[in-house]
Amino acid sequence: MIRFWRSSLATQFIGLVLGALVVSQAFTFLISLDGYTKKFDAGVKADFINRAATVTRMAQSLPPEMREQALRASEGGYLRYWLTDRDVKNPDDWRLLALQQLSRPVDRSADPNGTISWAGSAQPKLPSAEDVATANAGEPWRKPTPYAWMFAQPAEVLRFGGGLGFGYKAQLDDGRWVNAAFYQYDQGGLWTSISLPSLALTALLLALIGAFVARRIARPLRHLAASAEALGRGQNLPPLSEDGPSEIKRTAQSFNMMQSRLRRFVEDRTKMLAAIGHDLRTPLTSLRLRAEFVNDEDIQRKMIATIDELQSMTEAAIAFARGESVKEETRAIDLEALVGSICDDQANIGHPVMHNEGVKTIYRCRPDGLRRAIRNLIENAVRYGGEAKVSLRHTGSSIAIVVEDRGPGIPDHMAEKVFEPFVRLESSRNRQTGGVGLGLSIVRAVARQHGGDISFVNGKTGMQAIISLPKEGCVTAEPARKRRNWRRDAMLPTKPKPSAAE
Repeated sequence: MIRFWRSSLATQFIGLVLGALVVSQAFTFLISLDGYTKKFDAGVKADFINRAATVTRMAQSLPPEMREQALRASEGGYLRYWLTDRDVKNPDDWRLLALQQLSRPVDRSADPNGTISWAGSAQPKLPSAEDVATANAGEPWRKPTPYAWMFAQPAEVLRFGGGLGFGYKAQLDDGRWVNAAFYQYDQGGLWTSISLPSLALTALLLALIGAFVARRIARPLRHLAASAEALGRGQNLPPLSEDGPSEIKRTAQSFNMMQSRLRRFVEDRTKMLAAIGHDLRTPLTSLRLRAEFVNDEDIQRKMIATIDELQSMTEAAIAFARGESVKEETRAIDLEALVGSICDDQANIGHPVMHNEGVKTIYRCRPDGLRRAIRNLIENAVRYGGEAKVSLRHTGSSIAIVVEDRGPGIPDHMAEKVFEPFVRLESSRNRQTGGVGLGLSIVRAVARQHGGDISFVNGKTGMQAIISLPKEGCVTAEPARKRRNWRRDAMLPTKPKPSAAE
């Protein structure tokens, strides 16, 4: 759950909006609860006094023998009337008497169905006698305010049951006292059957609005992430659309400027390298002509060999620069078929190359550059390891092109050094046993242009050179329908040579 919360902008935005709604509603409820309770109590108290006054006037107008029956007929679920011959002046005693009266069943002779009874059920939920005796202990009788009591006979009121109950007494003309007790078990609440659906509807609307806003925010960010990933793989991308809110617009403008600067930097670097390589041809030609006039044949041979080596390095540098400057478009190809065709070409010219065919993999890449890198690794494996076994492996985050040989491998302390231009492990400097030392530099450049890298794994029976490509470029990966038999012509046993790398 926490992982999903952190990974989704829409989830975070909607969660924060709904959290703010809940917190605001909670504060509103707490602030309104006190005022609502006071207004509710005031309304119930006023209604109770008015009803008690009406019943008192009715009893006053009836003959004494009918007053008791009339009072019983006016009772309700949480309301009781009774007559006493004397005034109960002690409020604590009166409260206990009121609890006894409220516990008495209602007389249903006047209203058998209970349709006109006031304030609820005929079996009220009442507090205990101990709670009634202690909740309002010491509070005296009070006279109603003048605007609430406008009759000649005196009356007094009190509270009991912790403020949930109201008491009333008034004297009649025959000397007896009318007593009334009301206990409000349910004060009502701010949350009603309408409040909760209303809150749920509000939350749903806010969630939909939040999802819409988060989607609008996340869409350009997703485009930016995809473009950054494609730029890291060396793809030539059109500029991002510079519209939307000012923050998104500035981000797109910054990305477009960065992409333009990177392109200019790479172009300037490759042009400079090509120019240097081209300019070196003239002095090398001049040196070769002068070497022809050297009389000592041994010195002449050594000078010409050195000049040839410089010439090869210059040509390789020019070829490398030209390869860097070529803007090959990225397109979707069958990566498994590309690897297989390279192995087939190498086997056709007599190299001991075997391809372990895997699943069909549609991948977006620059196939010419990738073909060149794979071919360099295969040629190195054949030259220094005796043979090459090539396969395609799928991992959770990458697609690995593995070239395995039977050579002694590369020492750990030289694993990074061999990628530098013009660095060779083979020390004879013989062009027949090795190139000029740009092969692995080209392989790493191509791999990193695709957002991947190259690594070496030394084993007991040989070495593995692995080009790891990011899984983001993979379109589909499915089992190949037909297995091809790759040729391995001229598979003559060869003696492994000392490890070296171009």
